[in-house]
Amino acid sequence: MKNLSRYIAIGFTLLVLGALLYFFSNIVASVLIAWVLALIGQPMMRFFQAKIRIGRFKAGPSMSAILTLVCYFIVFILLIWMFVPLVVEQARNLSSIDYEAFGSALSEPISQINTQLVRLGLIEPGGSSEDQLALTLKEWFEPAKVGDFFGSILGAAGNFLFSLFTIVFIAFFFLKEHSLFGNFIVALSPNKYEKEIRGVLDTITRLLTRYFGGVLAQMTIITIFVSVLLGILGVKNALLIGFFAALINVIPYLGPIIGASFGLFITISSNLDLEFYNAMLPLLIKVICVFAAMQMLDNFLLQPYIFSNSVLAHPLEIFIIILMGAQVNGIVGMILAIPVYTVLRVIARSFLSEFKIVQKLTGRMAEEE
Repeated sequence: MKNLSRYIAIGFTLLVLGALLYFFSNIVASVLIAWVLALIGQPMMRFFQAKIRIGRFKAGPSMSAILTLVCYFIVFILLIWMFVPLVVEQARNLSSIDYEAFGSALSEPISQINTQLVRLGLIEPGGSSEDQLALTLKEWFEPAKVGDFFGSILGAAGNFLFSLFTIVFIAFFFLKEHSLFGNFIVALSPNKYEKEIRGVLDTITRLLTRYFGGVLAQMTIITIFVSVLLGILGVKNALLIGFFAALINVIPYLGPIIGASFGLFITISSNLDLEFYNAMLPLLIKVICVFAAMQMLDNFLLQPYIFSNSVLAHPLEIFIIILMGAQVNGIVGMILAIPVYTVLRVIARSFLSEFKIVQKLTGRMAEEE
């Protein structure tokens, strides 16, 4: 009877905690983002505390946290300075494109595709894929919709600035007091499990710091790789394409396809005056080759290090977890799958180590220690 009451109390507590997390999901998201920024910023914190000395003055936790946040703001401003003009220019181009000309630029290959589809009986004779493409693009990128899109962005700017202030404020204290987040979690746990929970939090912090640092390095390498190669090959808007490819590559497996499609679309829309077979097609082939090379670099060098070595899990294990994340919550689930799985593995290793499946899944973590 005593055990039953205990389980009921635990269950009720978890339900209340889940309800609170759901109701205050925006605040929880801000805290988690701030925590991630604090994890990524720990190397900079250590650097500033060790290297910044002016006479007897030495950078303490507060000054190091401020300098780390200043570095974040510098990177953020540089990204805005580099990419916002390109995005605005491309949006202006999209809103003023003659989509009939867009269709005409692809008329010859589309006509051949249309002939093959008619021959296979997939479409009726007389249907024009060229007209359908022009109509679809016009519906997607008509000037009114592009204007509404940017209007909605401006309307959300106020909420973004407030969220940004909240995240920066919380991140400052997480950077200044490295154990603040862990102390809060420990305060919610029973005293007899305090040692185990602190060990869990230390391991989670170490693994996720390596993971997010690796993702940041991956984005930087992909941006430079794609931008430089496309620039050398004479493709317009190479920096914009490279940055978007790196950003969307955070989505496992699906991201590279979206990035390549974006690169092809921007290349076509920026070169509508070119003849397809003699000029446009070679340009598109160059873009495809660059993205193929980027995918090989990512698959064989970057991802094995980031997704496997950083969180100490087998690549096949990571692949299955990402698929499960996609099944649970689509793209967001794919992005969060690896960090969440890392947290669950560490918790299971500390509290459920007697189970054989847990021993198998956490074997590499034990080997590293």
